[in-house]
This record gives sequence, structure tokens and C-alpha cells, in this order.
Amino acid sequence: VKLVESGGGLVQSGGSLRLSCTASGLIFDDYVIGWFRQAPGKGREGVSSIFSEDGSTYYEDSVKGRFTIFHGDTKNTVYLQMDNLKPEDTAVYFCAADERPHTLTEMGEWYDHWGQGTQVTVSS
Repeated sequence: VKLVESGGGLVQSGGSLRLSCTASGLIFDDYVIGWFRQAPGKGREGVSSIFSEDGSTYYEDSVKGRFTIFHGDTKNTVYLQMDNLKPEDTAVYFCAADERPHTLTEMGEWYDHWGQGTQVTVSS
């Protein structure tokens, strides 16, 4: 199983980025796909997740109304659209996958599979 993130970069405050998570070796239909982030000097936190079976989504409070998680046209890609970015969104963003439905809202290090991360930097 391999998860690969892409789409990170440097953007000004108020700008947008779209991250993608592409999987090989698993079928997203059977998984919760989560986006996490880790800012310098901080622990990794869950940002948003989607349960592929029914399309249910979850957002951490600080990103509600600004971030959108959705599936791509292919079954092995999940996107995180990030709008109105703020400097405090600066972090390494990771995607992860887990087969247990409760991890949609219970996001944490117990996810089964992880990508290597992509850097997002928001300048003020």
C-alpha cells in the first residue's frame, strides 16, 4: 500500500491550494481517508476526513467553511481544497487511510496507512 500526497507549496494569506492523495494497493471505497497536518514544534492533528462508502465527511473546527474534502473521478484519489488560507495553516500535510468507519471522526495516529507528506506554507 502506498499513499502519495502532492499539491503543496507556498501561497499568500487568503490564497488557495488543492492537495491530492493518490493510493496504490488499496481501493478507497473501503476506507476512511483522512488529511492530517503537523506544524513546526507541534503534534500531528486531524484536519478532515471522508468515508468513501457513503461520502460522509468530517472537518476540524478551524478549517470548517474553508477546506473541502472530496473524491476525484478516479476511485484512488482524494482531494483537499484549501481556500482562504491563513499563516496558521502552515504545516506538513499528510493523507492517511483506515478501514474502520469510526475513524472518520476519531482521527489519530492509529490510521493504518500513511503518506510521506507535502509542505504547505502560507505567508502573511
